[in-house]
Amino acid sequence: MKEKISLAAARRIALAAQGFADPVPTGPVTVRHLRRVLSRTGLFQMDSVSAVVRAHYMPLYSRLGPYPMALLDGAATGRKRLLFEYWAHEACLLPVDFYPLLRWRMERAGRGEGMYAGLARWGRANASFIEEIYEEVKKRGPIAASDMDGHKGTGGWWGWSAAKHAFEWLFWAGRITTAYRRGFERVYDLPERVLPPRILDMPALPRREAHHELIRIAARAHGVATYGDLRDYFRLAPEDTKRAISELVEEGVLLPVSVEGWNRPAWLFRDARIPRRIHAQALLSPFDPVVFERRRAEDLFSFHYRIEIYTPAEKRQYGYYVLPFLLGDRIVARIDVKADRPAGTLRVHAAFAEPEAPRETAARLLEELKRTQAWLELDRLNVKAAGNLGPALTNMAMS
Repeated sequence: MKEKISLAAARRIALAAQGFADPVPTGPVTVRHLRRVLSRTGLFQMDSVSAVVRAHYMPLYSRLGPYPMALLDGAATGRKRLLFEYWAHEACLLPVDFYPLLRWRMERAGRGEGMYAGLARWGRANASFIEEIYEEVKKRGPIAASDMDGHKGTGGWWGWSAAKHAFEWLFWAGRITTAYRRGFERVYDLPERVLPPRILDMPALPRREAHHELIRIAARAHGVATYGDLRDYFRLAPEDTKRAISELVEEGVLLPVSVEGWNRPAWLFRDARIPRRIHAQALLSPFDPVVFERRRAEDLFSFHYRIEIYTPAEKRQYGYYVLPFLLGDRIVARIDVKADRPAGTLRVHAAFAEPEAPRETAARLLEELKRTQAWLELDRLNVKAAGNLGPALTNMAMS
């Protein structure tokens, strides 16, 4: 018979798998702590929006508290780097040891498969130009798309320059990679001039073996998960996912379970921890693995979450850039927040408590906001009395 797991236990398992049961450092945050978080999450998703801070910096902060962002930057640069950029859930920072696991995706992209359809069509029509850009990288790298004379885009997909298209195609195909970021712009070079030699010397895994390992990593990162959760973590194909799950069940790595309130099959990772309590207090990025699969967020936390960046302002329900607030093992609130760097102010435009949020939510959220303000090196915190939690939060901030 399948083991039955309560919803509360599933939440604790999921949060422990993501590192929220680990102790928060009492001293300086080091590479050792970064490695520990990465061993839980397996990736840091990247995104261009910087309303608060770039998305890839936030998961470390959520799990470790204030840390120097230069720590993460340093881990993603140089020949001794710990991280490289590639497509996983979306564009992500990944452990360099994952590079052989994703070579199959690079090889597919090199054939014009598995990438954005528009980019694949462009690549088929511009193969010779792509080779010209590749030769430029060989000769001039590290180099950014904007460094190419006469190839200035206008922003957005349709405003990409021809050079930008070629760089992106080559990046998908693994023929170039990110040497470092200049601001948020990728500066590209050849993998053999960027990645550690031991990584490049490792053979690419056959697609079936790679999927088997990627699903195992996804299962470890989830603790307990549905098929959709496991497939989504690295955006794998349905048949590859199903086969890998079946193999991992046969090996005893995945244990079929029934989770209270879930109407779909689920699997428990064999080595998942089931803590009695989770003592988390953290703001989460919209791109944190705890919430980036929106149906999973609803399944675990009864938390309906959508990004409203592209929603017209008058139609937004909660705000432009909304961060969930995790307290214990529940998401108890959400805030529309912006780091106004020219004014040195962290601005909370609105704050909303979730149903059944505990009485201490406003006080604990204020603590977290002050900690975030300090981490971002902002001078002030400004809270508007908007949203059902706004007035209480404003009164506390002013007292």
